[in-house]
Amino acid sequence: MIRKGQSVAGFTLIELLVVIAIIGILSSVVLASLNTARNKGNNAKIKAQLSGLRAGAEIFYDAAQTYTNLCASADPAVAPYLLSSNYPGSPAVSCFSSGTAYGVAVPLSVAEGTNTYWCIDSIGTSKGTVGLTVGASDFAC
Repeated sequence: MIRKGQSVAGFTLIELLVVIAIIGILSSVVLASLNTARNKGNNAKIKAQLSGLRAGAEIFYDAAQTYTNLCASADPAVAPYLLSSNYPGSPAVSCFSSGTAYGVAVPLSVAEGTNTYWCIDSIGTSKGTVGLTVGASDFAC
C-alpha cells in the first residue's frame, strides 16, 4: 500500500514514448544504411558475374576459334552468365558478338556516378559505362 508522500518506482508514459521514438529513429537510420549496402552488394555481384563471363568467353573462343554465336551459346562456360535471372533484379543483358569481338553490358542496381551499366568486351575492358557502343566491326565499352 502506498502512503502519502511515497513515490512509485517506474516510468511515466511520456518517458516511454520518448524512448520508443528514439528507437524508431535509430532503426530507420540503420535500415537506410542496409539498403545502401545491399545495392552496393548487388553491383559487386554484377561485376563478378561479368568477370566470370569474360573467362567463359575466352574458353568459348578457344574451342570454336570465333566469338560468333557467343550470345546464343548453350556452352556451360557462357550460358549461365547470359541469363538475366542470374543478376539482381533480372535486368536485360545486352550482348553482341561477331567472329572477332564481343561486348556485354548489364544495368547496375544503383548508378555509380554517371555509370548505369557495367560493361565487358573482347579487348579486356571491364568498366562502368552509360551503355554499350556498337561499332561497325567491333563492340566496345
